[in-house]
Amino acid sequence: MSYTVHHEPHLSYRNNWLRAAILGANDGLISTASLLVGVAAANPSSQVLMLTGLAALTAGALSMAAGEYISVSAQADTEKADLEQERYELIHNPERELVELTRIYETRGLDQLLAHQVAVALTDHDALAAHARDEIGLTDTAKANPLQAAVASALAFIVGAILPIIGILLLPKHTLVWSLSLLALLGLVLLGFVSARLGGAPVLPAIGRIVIWGILAMLATAMIGNLFNTVIV
Repeated sequence: MSYTVHHEPHLSYRNNWLRAAILGANDGLISTASLLVGVAAANPSSQVLMLTGLAALTAGALSMAAGEYISVSAQADTEKADLEQERYELIHNPERELVELTRIYETRGLDQLLAHQVAVALTDHDALAAHARDEIGLTDTAKANPLQAAVASALAFIVGAILPIIGILLLPKHTLVWSLSLLALLGLVLLGFVSARLGGAPVLPAIGRIVIWGILAMLATAMIGNLFNTVIV
């Protein structure tokens, strides 16, 4: 009889920064490209387009960083409050907390005796960690990190926004609206591919959903331009 010992890599530990990074890059690319497509439709000067792009990049990156930091900080505060409550209960009501942990393991398929034994063993080892993980659902991997989320989101926004700004410099001005839209869609395809690979997810669904939302955003920009009698050529 042969046995195979192998390492199984899991990618969930990337969720904290990967979610913020993909959100930032997606927002940077779609919002900046859509804004530039709308402005380019009015046939402004190259300086106006560049100023618009740089302003969008700066404001967007700072907004994403602030938004991520504030929202994830609120999540971290909630997690901290839950842990403090559990710590209080473990000090003042340890028997009830042990029963609670036992019932959790029973609902997961263990018989009563084994569930009690596991609850006792984990309580003796680290009671707060056991309740944080199995009652509240908190782990070190999923722990909220406001600064990490803010930095990842801001940097990713800049990376996403730079692509359409570079397009302003390199693409021909008389076809800028359509060529900029095409460049943004190619960037979204690349972003969908990278996000799927980093997260270990299927590639085509990731590309499909990100491209569809990008198309909708740029179509909305074009429709707004038409409402103001802006002709896209």
